[in-house]
Amino acid sequence: MSAMLKLVVLFLSVAFLASAADLPSKKYLNLAALKTMVAAAEAEAQKRNVQVTICIMDESGNLLFLQKADGASLNTLQFAQRKAKYAALYGRPSGAAEDALKKGDIAILAFPDGFPNRGGVPIKVDGKTIGAIACSGAASEVDEAISQVAIDALLKP
Repeated sequence: MSAMLKLVVLFLSVAFLASAADLPSKKYLNLAALKTMVAAAEAEAQKRNVQVTICIMDESGNLLFLQKADGASLNTLQFAQRKAKYAALYGRPSGAAEDALKKGDIAILAFPDGFPNRGGVPIKVDGKTIGAIACSGAASEVDEAISQVAIDALLKP
């Protein structure tokens, strides 16, 4: 191989290498964020005098936090997780699936991890879903409102 060809190959190899500075930065839900959201959700549930299970997942639907209030029924553990997973994976509130089903779109029942019940809300930063929170144990609209209060507490300016 000629010296010139070796130089071209070396140049092209270096040109296509990425450095750590070129890697994208990613926002994520750390422990402080979880604590902020949980405290806000607990306060809102207490204010509304309801007992709920609170679930927080990352953007891939991995469980980060799960807490059942003493008075919440056991089925709320699964409901909260399914609502949060839907919101995390699809990047929209679980209530969107409920609305679609009410309009006759039964395909929503076949969606992987679909759960047509209000209460799960995606957590978005800069237009990207970084996780989701869901509550279960009160009326679905109340569950959703509590979840939104928790997100608002995290994202307040």
